[in-house]
Amino acid sequence: MKNLLLLGSIFGFLAVALGAFGSHSLESIWLKSPNSKDIFETAVKYQFYHVFAILACSILLKLFPTNTWLLYAGYTFTAGILLFSGSLYILSTTGIKMPWVFITPLGGLCYLVGWFILIWQSFKLVK
Repeated sequence: MKNLLLLGSIFGFLAVALGAFGSHSLESIWLKSPNSKDIFETAVKYQFYHVFAILACSILLKLFPTNTWLLYAGYTFTAGILLFSGSLYILSTTGIKMPWVFITPLGGLCYLVGWFILIWQSFKLVK
């Protein structure tokens, strides 16, 4: 629970910092192709969305401390941020497509698994 709160907070901080950096100075310095800005913004958006999912898992773990599936969901969202958003950050700033185009969908799959776990657990926890 404490680890998820810390991870969510760090990823939230980084999303704000990267978003600000991307909108103020990244375009002229780092972005390699015409659609790189869109790719970078997608990475920031998905990171930010899943920060709230990680924080929700942390809060739910406080309410249901024995439910290890909530912990798994939080760590799956964390893996999604690292793989999906991380690969998009690298792709948008380097222009190198391989192997990132194969890693990005794995991150998306992690996001889906995390959400599936939350859906599944919501049926079990709320009766």
